[in-house]
Amino acid sequence: MNSDTFRKPARRLATLATATALAAGPAALAGAGTAHATTGHGRASAVVLRTGLDVSLLDKTVNVPLAVSLNEVQAPQSADRTALTATLDGVDGGKPFNVLGADVASAKATVTADRAEAAVHLAHARLHLPGLPLLSLVELDTVTSKATCETGRRPEADADVLGAVTVLGKRVTLSAGGPTHVKVPGVGEVRLDLSRRETTSTTAAASALELKVSINPLKLNVAEVEGTLTLAKATCETPSAPAAAPADPADPSDPVSDVKVQGAPEKETKLAETGGSSVTPYVAGGALALILVGGGAVTVVRRRR
Repeated sequence: MNSDTFRKPARRLATLATATALAAGPAALAGAGTAHATTGHGRASAVVLRTGLDVSLLDKTVNVPLAVSLNEVQAPQSADRTALTATLDGVDGGKPFNVLGADVASAKATVTADRAEAAVHLAHARLHLPGLPLLSLVELDTVTSKATCETGRRPEADADVLGAVTVLGKRVTLSAGGPTHVKVPGVGEVRLDLSRRETTSTTAAASALELKVSINPLKLNVAEVEGTLTLAKATCETPSAPAAAPADPADPSDPVSDVKVQGAPEKETKLAETGGSSVTPYVAGGALALILVGGGAVTVVRRRR
């Protein structure tokens, strides 16, 4: 009975000492954490030609939409074509027609960890509309657009139309200061906006040429063509920078560990310099108490026996 009586208090003391020693552990590790780093994905896209047109037919009262995107790519992709065709029901018996003909028609979009870029290049381009099989809407020598978004730098956008420009058979001079209007009696009217560029803190977009057309061809069963066309458009979005990893408080190189508290005892300062802390004596004391209580319990049991 005496043996059982003293074993239970001894166990309680040992358990209490263990809890005291472990309680100091989390206090010493409270500053530890896990570092996270994430990388955002940038975006880039390029399109040689995008159309949004309504085509009215002679034998119908409804409009037939012509909404196509030619050589449209999104990173990481590229496309090179010289024959760009479309088919429109009810026009020329449903035969395909060339919307755009060019010696060079390329679109490219790329994205890396810190850079997104898109570019379009056209050379000797001829743009056609349904109902105008022989007369080009517009003819251009060289068309380029480019958008670049790089981490840590402001996005850039650039677009150019170089060389001669012919609209509905008429030679014109484009101006960056405002739109250019071209009217051809018996055919229609075209408005051209040259080199449109837009940038924000994270995005960029460039279009070499935007056209608003209103044509009355009265050929191939086409009564009227209205809408917009965008030639050589490039867009991008900047990849987000990786999040900085927080400093490890246990790292000896951390400058915070070199800071000395004013008025602190010399022994405590030395502990900080060697990688210890003010909590260390409590951890050691808890462990020592566990040993002493355990040894004392064993001694008491032996004496009672």
